Amino acid sequence: MPSKKVEFTNSQGELLSAILETPVDRIIKNYAIFAHCFTCSKNLTAVRNISRTLTNKGIAVLSFDFTGLGDSEGEFAETNFSSNISDLQSAYDYLAANHAPPELLVGHSLGGTAVLAAAPGLSGIKAVATIGSPADPPHVKHLFTEGLDQIENTGYATVSIGGRPFTIKKQFISDLEENSLEKVLPSLNKSLLIFHSPQDSIVSIENATKIYTASKHPKSFISLDGADHLLSNREDSTYVAEVLAGWASRYITLNEQPEQTASGNQVSVTTGPEGYTTEVITGRHSFVADEPKSVGGKDLGPTPYDYLLTSLGACTSMTLRMYADRKQWDLQEVTVHLDHNKIHAQDCADCETKEGKIDVLSRELEIKGDLSEEQVNRLMEIADRCPVHRTLHSEIQVETSLREK
Repeated sequence: MPSKKVEFTNSQGELLSAILETPVDRIIKNYAIFAHCFTCSKNLTAVRNISRTLTNKGIAVLSFDFTGLGDSEGEFAETNFSSNISDLQSAYDYLAANHAPPELLVGHSLGGTAVLAAAPGLSGIKAVATIGSPADPPHVKHLFTEGLDQIENTGYATVSIGGRPFTIKKQFISDLEENSLEKVLPSLNKSLLIFHSPQDSIVSIENATKIYTASKHPKSFISLDGADHLLSNREDSTYVAEVLAGWASRYITLNEQPEQTASGNQVSVTTGPEGYTTEVITGRHSFVADEPKSVGGKDLGPTPYDYLLTSLGACTSMTLRMYADRKQWDLQEVTVHLDHNKIHAQDCADCETKEGKIDVLSRELEIKGDLSEEQVNRLMEIADRCPVHRTLHSEIQVETSLREK
């Protein structure tokens, strides 16, 4: 997914650092804001995985560092839950002024609590999703229990959260206690999706119960059985992303793209900074290509050669379907099995090349139906006439140019 570093000011005039992730083909159907967990940053792996899936659906995602965190200006010690809500308002205003008002808010941990509190004041928001979020802001006080007495006596304390030191002031504690979702949730008036793991040791599952019970429909709950609080396992954040993208498409506006025509073979492909993981968009469809872990990839999708075989196989089966329908033959099903190998040219009797290695695409057909031997043989001949097969055997010229930004 193409990403762009952006900055916007908070209510105090301080610059907040953000990343705007956009679809590969840069055709944006809507916008979302992702609010990360308490003391986390926009660079968390789970944030990236969720953003990637949303952008594949045409939803651009703005993820940012709250004041005093990550690359954003300001002092964390001077922030509180209310300032987080204000930062979300600033992020919303930035998108509305420079792109379009977002319709989706996603929040992880305390970020989810913040989006619940902020959503009623953001008129354009239609849907809100939380991941492992506390039902009330004061819940996070347990993260620095050992410093509460010092905070009460001296006004501040340096506590360790996630292995990093943070200065917590008394005003932070007071602000948490003054903010409550008790009145917010019943009047949220947004579609709500709640993700939570029963095994979450940071924010217990009872918090999800409280949020769900206090909210009105439409609301949904998804159990992340086996996941930890930070969604450390790729499979967990990928699952959240896929469910979230499907759910969001029901509640937010997605500006439709025109259907792809027979001659419109426009494909956009982007490989970002994370290894070989590559996003592909063609028309209304999106998917991922990758390399196996054994060669440095993440194995998040098929390899480029897998897609080459897919193209040949799909074209073969479609061509046979068209031909049989036109002839009114009883072809019930076609399955194409394909493989790709390299062999020494000297081992290929029918090849013009006699040195080095050549590529061999093996294709095996399964044909079902009430067909004569003659009809089956004819279909075998037609397989070699599918457009992709003929393209692979024809002279191909690849023209490369640099697109201006």
